[in-house]
Amino acid sequence: MTKLPISATVICKNEEACITACLASLDSCAEIVVVDSGSTDSTLAIIRDFIARGWPIRLIERDWPGYAKQKQFALEQAKQDWVLSIDADEWLDNDLRRDLPRLLQAAPEVAGWRLQRALTLFGRTTPAPRWAKPERILRLARREKVRFDEDLLVHEGLLAEGESLDARNGLLRHERALRLDAQLGKEITYARLKAQQRIEKGKKPSLLKLVVNPPLYFIRVYVLRRMFLCGIPGFIHAWTGAIYSLICEALHYQMWFEKNRKS
Repeated sequence: MTKLPISATVICKNEEACITACLASLDSCAEIVVVDSGSTDSTLAIIRDFIARGWPIRLIERDWPGYAKQKQFALEQAKQDWVLSIDADEWLDNDLRRDLPRLLQAAPEVAGWRLQRALTLFGRTTPAPRWAKPERILRLARREKVRFDEDLLVHEGLLAEGESLDARNGLLRHERALRLDAQLGKEITYARLKAQQRIEKGKKPSLLKLVVNPPLYFIRVYVLRRMFLCGIPGFIHAWTGAIYSLICEALHYQMWFEKNRKS
């Protein structure tokens, strides 16, 4: 297979359940940069098996500095003209893989492509249907025109210098479907980081956001993104997001109170 001038970048830790599908979907990439931050399961063994079979993987083991900083580090190791930032629990479906050569032929003023990202929710064996409006996230871009904002503690994303277009063929599949008790643990971590980020920027908590944002989040996900098409799993997913929003606003208030009480 002719390799495409793409450096795929993956950060990981203890991703033995997902990393095989992720790496296998990157077979057309000329380079795959994997940055591991201390896996203790079989993740590293799986990656090294790919390397032993001739896959163009550069494995770097590095301490964890935070999401944005780790992803920016991985980006800086890339050598190809284009970079594909992909999480270890994601993979490219066949339609998206076939469309990659066309996407790379974009006009020079196009900095990158927003890929359609489809979730497979806990309780389902297939991704949410296209009618459920997949997220569109900038993931494929010209290496010299993108970066991560290293000041962000969570919800980091590529920032592009130039135009970004929507890729309409294929899906970036997200396959980690966690049961609610496990997912809420992650949501609490993300909410704490987001609240901490706001505090560090001097943002004050808002009673209006505390009251309004959680139900609005539910409406946005369940109705506007049509997660009602996913049945009970979609309902749970939308409320999980609303709970995340509530925790984030509540932690922002509590951390602000704690900070000012000490000062």
